[in-house]
Amino acid sequence: MSSEIRIALIAEGLTDTIILEASLKAILHPNHPFVLTQLQPEATRPELGTGWGGVLKWCYEQSSRGLEADPTLSQFDLIIIHLDADVLGNSYADYGPDFVNLAADNNFHPLPCQVSCPPPSSAIDQLKIVLSSWLDPVQPATKTVVCIPSKSSDAWLVAGAFTSPHKILSNIQCNLNLETQLLQLPKKERFKKTGKDYRIRSEQIEKNWSVVKSICPQAQDFETEVKHKLSLP
Repeated sequence: MSSEIRIALIAEGLTDTIILEASLKAILHPNHPFVLTQLQPEATRPELGTGWGGVLKWCYEQSSRGLEADPTLSQFDLIIIHLDADVLGNSYADYGPDFVNLAADNNFHPLPCQVSCPPPSSAIDQLKIVLSSWLDPVQPATKTVVCIPSKSSDAWLVAGAFTSPHKILSNIQCNLNLETQLLQLPKKERFKKTGKDYRIRSEQIEKNWSVVKSICPQAQDFETEVKHKLSLP
């Protein structure tokens, strides 16, 4: 491994990347500097789009190229594939008939396939099955981490930015309306789902990472998996 850990990220969108980068800083810095390269969304490949549909397209392409065996990915020490657990409530039809046909032709696991929450772990396990069907026949191995926050990565940002007993922290891992509720907070507390607003508050994730992990166990799972795949204590 080089002096800087090389990490590839496949994520739904910009705000997810900001949150995950802050999380990685909390996990790895200052002893393990890293370079994060966003492979999805990627500005030079607009045809893949954004959101969970973009992650699906990326995974489907890699299913024929291999994942960790792909020469273009061999330069990385770690590959992170991100999806939010709320994807289970969506449909392939959300992206049009081409997606419906793609899912049918390749035996993708059906969507929607909601499961009860709590516990959030049930949704995460179910979404891993969906993701596995997109990647089939290749699967994550020695240097790939699947990151699935519940119900979205926004929960990690909120857990770092607000202190208990703030009402917005209630049932945060099963809250499908978190983005709307953030916009309804008093002006001094509210923030929009924009890169600018998220970057301003992302430092709170790094600063309060232990709190984030206590409120959102998926953050702890992410840390454990990252350290394991990188062979870090």
